[in-house]
Amino acid sequence: MAAFPPTVSPVYVIGAGPGGLAAAYALRARGVRAVILEKSDGVGASWRRHYDRLHLHTTRRLSALPGLPIPRRFGRWVSRDDVVRYLEKYAEHHELEIVTGVEVSRVERSPDGDGWLLHASGGRELTGSAVVVATGFNHTPHIPDWPGRDGYGGEFLHAGAYRNAEPFAGRDVLVVGTGNTGAEIAVDLTEGGASRVRLAVRTVPHIVRRSTVGWAAQYNSVLVRRLPTAFVDRLARTMAKVSVPDLAAHGLPRPDSGLYSRVKQGAIPILDVGLIEAVRQGKVEIVAAVDGFEDGQVALADGTRISPDAVIAATGYVRALEGLVGHLDVLDDRGRPVTHGPRAPENAPGLYFTGYTNPISGNIRELAIDAEKIAKAVARRAAKTAAERQRRQTRSERQPTA
Repeated sequence: MAAFPPTVSPVYVIGAGPGGLAAAYALRARGVRAVILEKSDGVGASWRRHYDRLHLHTTRRLSALPGLPIPRRFGRWVSRDDVVRYLEKYAEHHELEIVTGVEVSRVERSPDGDGWLLHASGGRELTGSAVVVATGFNHTPHIPDWPGRDGYGGEFLHAGAYRNAEPFAGRDVLVVGTGNTGAEIAVDLTEGGASRVRLAVRTVPHIVRRSTVGWAAQYNSVLVRRLPTAFVDRLARTMAKVSVPDLAAHGLPRPDSGLYSRVKQGAIPILDVGLIEAVRQGKVEIVAAVDGFEDGQVALADGTRISPDAVIAATGYVRALEGLVGHLDVLDDRGRPVTHGPRAPENAPGLYFTGYTNPISGNIRELAIDAEKIAKAVARRAAKTAAERQRRQTRSERQPTA
């Protein structure tokens, strides 16, 4: 494919995580110059901050970015450190153009209306023909506005600040939130010597075995993701009865809503890496949701009060895109992009978002697929723009001179 015209401004990719790296490679493979702007000092910044025991819940083969497989020596379930190593190798292997230490604060249309103007740290103003926003799903920690939290006397931290169980050995810890992060941190604490671990649950989660007889749950997720929701709900309910024990006696009854219905609402099931056994054995105690803090204690929704030594809030993240693109009317009422992948908003052609959904089939897998689609859309738009410019130039040259 012909190279991107050198007179055209580059495509700027904001963020050097998996989504940004994949998009930059796919663009370069189509002859498009892509420049990644990363506010930290290296690639995969959010991955470097995750807790120590984290492994991908998706398989190695279905978690590679385009153009470079993940090494087999990293195993089937790739560790956090090996994910970082892979991302570093990916950037090096494809000779991606990455500028670190540059934070983009605002994106707006360029004065000529044909491209985009990026306002970045150090007073930089950069003009791009297109922009791919890939700042990540786990961008800014979200902590609910619990009343009385400032008066809590124990240790309080968001899961994003949790690294390992060592500081909590011999302590009573409450984990709030039953996503994959909360479930895995609870298990990590029990294995790391915490004296007591409780897990606060507001909505009973779906729990799925990460792998059954060697068959990864991700394979099922890929197979069913385009099937009717009601059908997948019924299928998942049947599979759960066969593979997951009834934990109702331990405070985790089977959910009363369908697994895939929940996924459509943005709730991914827990992929079990030890929570089931920890709950069955009483190592992780299930308690009611947190309503607030009173007199230095944690107030639960069932009216009880508890006094853990530490509270870890596994309460998710927000995308924090409002300052960057909120003025462009491209976010919904929850701060999420109204489009993703190769579809740019109608009122913002040339602006693309990747990595802001949480698909059941695996986030990194979908990032890789979206990268190729975004690159194709950018190249197609560039070719159309170049053809239009050529037509205008030809018409201008044919105009008679006075």
